[in-house]
Amino acid sequence: MNWVDFSGNAYLVAFALYCFAFMFYVIAIAGSKWSNRESKTHTKKWGRIAFTVSSVGLGAQLVYFFTRWYGSGQIPTSNMYEFMSFLSMAIMIAFTIIYAIYRKPILGMFATPLTVIIVAYASVFPKDVQPLIPSLNSYWLKIHVTTAALGEAFFAVGFAAGLMYLLRVVDYTRKDAKARKEQRWIEFTMYVIVVVVGFIAIVFSFRGAGYEAHFTQENVSVDSAGQTNTTQEEVTYSLPPIFKPYNSEVVSMDSFLGMNKPLLETPSWMNGINAGRKLNTVIWSIIAGSILYGLLRLIFRKPLGAVISPHMDGVNPNDLDEISYRAIAIGFPVFTLGALIFAMIWAQEAWGRFWGWDPKEVWALITWLYYSVYLHFRLSRGWQGHRSAWLAVIGFVIVWFTLIGVNLIIAGLHSYAGV
Repeated sequence: MNWVDFSGNAYLVAFALYCFAFMFYVIAIAGSKWSNRESKTHTKKWGRIAFTVSSVGLGAQLVYFFTRWYGSGQIPTSNMYEFMSFLSMAIMIAFTIIYAIYRKPILGMFATPLTVIIVAYASVFPKDVQPLIPSLNSYWLKIHVTTAALGEAFFAVGFAAGLMYLLRVVDYTRKDAKARKEQRWIEFTMYVIVVVVGFIAIVFSFRGAGYEAHFTQENVSVDSAGQTNTTQEEVTYSLPPIFKPYNSEVVSMDSFLGMNKPLLETPSWMNGINAGRKLNTVIWSIIAGSILYGLLRLIFRKPLGAVISPHMDGVNPNDLDEISYRAIAIGFPVFTLGALIFAMIWAQEAWGRFWGWDPKEVWALITWLYYSVYLHFRLSRGWQGHRSAWLAVIGFVIVWFTLIGVNLIIAGLHSYAGV
């Protein structure tokens, strides 16, 4: 049996089950209003069904994880496809733990779509098993990456609960300046989520159409002896090139809506691995996400936050505030171990130093300091409610930039994660 292929099938099953679980959570929360049934009984029944389905989905994803590990002979966390897949699984593990504590089905209505988005996001990256580079060939890969991702997963659940809190307490009927400002920021958060969905849609659309553009990029580097070395690299795009790679020439490209050549060149200061292709994808994601967001606004004729907010009636905001804090409080020590302590031990073993100001290391430290400040304000200053919720939402944006943005803008020792 080809265990890697089998793991891919299990991954698709998990994705489908998460989608169904999300629909069942929506029925659990909003369905009682549609059916005019007794709210608690309806929510409890469908919440149990949704949790069962999401748990089976988690089981299928665990099957994916261990069968891919067995088939490839290495833990599947070494590239973006494998890491983001593991992160989505870790979010479901974190959600399951928090759900077991609080028994709040509404949390599933936000945690499962977040998982679905990350599963779909992972699927746009190459799925082939890639040999481990020397610096990754260590048992610390299993320890460092898994614990760091699990800590980030709890931060993601904290983000979901924080966003839910804001959608619950913000009054969309108010028109004063303070209320409008808060409504705009919530709407911006919803827009960013739609842009991520647009990214997934646009990548799969062009990939399904078989679009390709090929470039030859010339890379110039200076070695330790001061000699200049020039190498050429083949770069392939699966989206029409609004931005071509820096210092590159077109080999061939498919025409799209009259676009027969790249419009712009990637700035030279964006020197992360495959920066041109990633920048091009980001621009297309914003375009696709903006179009999708505009269509949703036309359909609902109101901000997306205002569409979701009424379905939060009856939910105790204090429970959401507590869930957000509890998830972050659990994730913080796990992240500290995985992203800092274990990472430094591995860095000493792999590169001969505990700390080297690598961009990924710096942003991991920034993330840790941010959540340290969050816990300090929460416990020492009594920052609860709105302040705590916004800190939880902003914190996950920092996590996301650490995972994605650093690889786009800056080259470093962790740039292999962008492959």
